[in-house]
Amino acid sequence: MTAGSTKGGAGEADAADAFAGDGFPLPRPVSAAGPSPAPPYTDEPWAAEPQPEGEQDGRRPGGERPYGAYGGAGEGELPYAQGRFGRTRDGGGAAVRAARRRVGGAASVPLVLADVLATAAAVFGCTGADAGVWLAGPACCAVWLLCVRAGLYRPCLDPHALEELPPLTARVVVAWCAAVALLSVSGLAAVPGPLAVLAGPPGNALLACAARACVHGLRRNRRRTRPRSALVVGCGGTARAVAAALAERSRYGLHPVGLVAAPAPARAAPRPEAESGAESDAESGAESDAEPDRERNAEPAAEPERAPGPAGALPVLCTPEEVARAVAEHGVRDAVFVRTPWEDPQLAALAGLLGDRGVAGWLVRPGCALGAHGTHAAAASGTAGAAGRGTSAHVWGFACRPLPLTCPRPRATWRKRLLDLALVAPALVAAAPLLAACALAVRVADGPCVLFRQERVGKDGRPFTLLKFRTVRPVDDRESATRWTVAGDARMSRVGALLRRTSLDELPQLWNVLRGDMSLVGPRPERPYFVRQFSRHHPGYAHRHRAPAGITGLAQVHGLRGDTSIEDRARFDNHYIETWSLWQDVRIMCRTATSFFRLEGR
Repeated sequence: MTAGSTKGGAGEADAADAFAGDGFPLPRPVSAAGPSPAPPYTDEPWAAEPQPEGEQDGRRPGGERPYGAYGGAGEGELPYAQGRFGRTRDGGGAAVRAARRRVGGAASVPLVLADVLATAAAVFGCTGADAGVWLAGPACCAVWLLCVRAGLYRPCLDPHALEELPPLTARVVVAWCAAVALLSVSGLAAVPGPLAVLAGPPGNALLACAARACVHGLRRNRRRTRPRSALVVGCGGTARAVAAALAERSRYGLHPVGLVAAPAPARAAPRPEAESGAESDAESGAESDAEPDRERNAEPAAEPERAPGPAGALPVLCTPEEVARAVAEHGVRDAVFVRTPWEDPQLAALAGLLGDRGVAGWLVRPGCALGAHGTHAAAASGTAGAAGRGTSAHVWGFACRPLPLTCPRPRATWRKRLLDLALVAPALVAAAPLLAACALAVRVADGPCVLFRQERVGKDGRPFTLLKFRTVRPVDDRESATRWTVAGDARMSRVGALLRRTSLDELPQLWNVLRGDMSLVGPRPERPYFVRQFSRHHPGYAHRHRAPAGITGLAQVHGLRGDTSIEDRARFDNHYIETWSLWQDVRIMCRTATSFFRLEGR
């Protein structure tokens, strides 16, 4: 049941997807007598006409990717971020990211070998061959899993074995206790004596620490001779000091090749097509007045601005093209941010651009300036090696931690799918009489064509056909694709109003869930026409497509349906995706069921 779900479009689009004070011009209503003239904003870059022939399947002619495919949007597609550092077509970025993930995974292999070999040596040395044969395997596996969980294999610019010794010792003690307990229960061999059990964990930890020190030393020497190219994002005093520290101290293994200027407020997006003569002249004149030196600065011979400082003259990169060129020319593999990018849409778009090209991110700031985004949060949550390198890692006194530059993908989607199948299959059988009664009521009250089919945007921006019981018959396909809401439409019959009030018109979407187009819980899907608009005005909106669309969602059970803010809705949806759990889905479905009995439909 979907009392939490929303409505809209020609009787079937989501009415909840209206703005509340967002300053966005809503589409012009379509009267019952017929469609109104073309809306006045059709010359804006986010306006959309009905899809021409060849686009009905959601793909551009020529086989391009579907609208809003995850990993970047090309011209005419659903963008993931707007502004000066907006994302562009991937251009092979997925292959680059995959290759660098493999390299990153291989980088942890020496540390894993060091821990495993040290554990095996300690087990055989303290317990002897008879018990060691049975203890070594469980102990090595436990040490490895616990260190992975603690983040002791995660990247660090300047790791030290002694900083890792306390968390490593704690994991080794737990692993030994588990292995000895397992041996005692199984009875495969005699349990080692108390002296061996007490001496084993400290010896194991010291051996692992020594092995890790050797690995870190070898890596440090390699970084001094072959540093990785890096960009420093920022042009203030902190950015120059960080660049100088990295350039003058090769122990960190990063060689700055440029400073990326903090983005200025984004200008209005240009019109996609040429305007009439007077308008084009006026626009060209305005642009000339605002940027008299733009053409001169765009000449190939123009030298980029350079920032003086202790690190030498570094070029200042001011456009996404310059950033992309620097990444390609210098083989940039790291980007150092001096402030978190996620609170600024422009910096967030820049971070996405770099992440799409396989660049690793680092947040480097003075001590407590990291605030909730830095080491204090890591220590409080117990993540990222909070007990070890997460609390003391620094770059010449600047607190440092890894900074993910791409939005996390949903976790355990197969478990979510199993939950959907386990619930929706019996739900369809149980609801069959109700489905038949609703279909008969619609047929008697409103005539044939009981089901309404409409294209919506689902996971990874892929279109699918959503099913509902028809409550209003649209005038034409354009009205169905662009009409915002039919609340109060005189064409709605009593049966249609009742179905919308009780959310029974959403019942056919159970078939969408069974087919895999949707999930029971997730972000509500929208039509491509409005997704294009919302994605351009709200950079976080398109990130909702990381997860399958849902019949109900976290935003809906918090009252974000009807005439509510799209920005709030996108924030709730992204929070749901990033904190997903099976229990959260169960709670949302329970709250949706209670709202259904309260008749909180549209």
